[in-house]
Amino acid sequence: MGDFGEETASFLHYLPFSEEDEKLGMICTTAGTITVPPGVAYPPHRNRHPAPFRSVARGRILPIFQIVYITEGEGSFWADGREYAVKPGSVMLVLPGVRHRYKPLLETGWHEYWVGFMGDYFTRMLREGFLSRDKVFFNPGLQNYIVSRFNLVFDEIRMQRPLYQFKACTEILALIADILTRERRIGQPGYYQKVVEKAKYIMEKNLENTLSLPDISDELGISSSRFTEIFKTSTSMTPYQYYIQIKIHKAEEFLEKEDITVKEVALRLGFEDQYYFSRLFKRKTGIAPSRWKEYLRPRENAD
Repeated sequence: MGDFGEETASFLHYLPFSEEDEKLGMICTTAGTITVPPGVAYPPHRNRHPAPFRSVARGRILPIFQIVYITEGEGSFWADGREYAVKPGSVMLVLPGVRHRYKPLLETGWHEYWVGFMGDYFTRMLREGFLSRDKVFFNPGLQNYIVSRFNLVFDEIRMQRPLYQFKACTEILALIADILTRERRIGQPGYYQKVVEKAKYIMEKNLENTLSLPDISDELGISSSRFTEIFKTSTSMTPYQYYIQIKIHKAEEFLEKEDITVKEVALRLGFEDQYYFSRLFKRKTGIAPSRWKEYLRPRENAD
């Protein structure tokens, strides 16, 4: 039994899906794991794959997403005009409509895990930039937790119990999150974390004041543009968006715990325009500040 789950080395499925699965916006279309020994033509078990999938070594375009994880051996991955050297611990992301090819070196073979998926939810991730044509190759290394995600998908497919597609796709989402978060966190220098932590401290300390972007960047000793770049890379929010969000959270506390008017809350948090504050509050919470206590009261009674 291998350290990374190679005991499942002959699993291969292409899956049907229902209208109910389509409504969820997430569909697992294929999944498997296989060992390709040295000297074996790729892909092995060629006739067990539908025709569009068989030309993986020569080049193909698929209508679905795929994630392929290599735990043994070496090879190559080509996508969108760029070529990558595949080693143990490499992850390949195949995007719909993008020409690609991959295969192991004939002298090494490899062991691979894969899942294929489609649906509006994943398409939206691509459209909004969470998945990108500019980033289709990752190196998380040999990680048991990644193999565990694949095996959980395989378990759902083997059993095919009610809503197995939903369960399988939640594991695919978790797999994507594992890969993306590891990539971003490893790729950020410790300096970024220190800048963001200090900036957050400055903002928290000045919730009841008016603080500008240059005020923060001056205290940090870097330019406003550099500060914004670092903060957004680390948090996916601009400094202004983060500052407004924590002001709104503080406003919620004031409105809940104190006998205070909306105008007083706005002024206390540095908003000179009460109506601008009210619009912001409603946009962030879905509730007008004048109704915040009324909104909380039923929940308190329910407790």
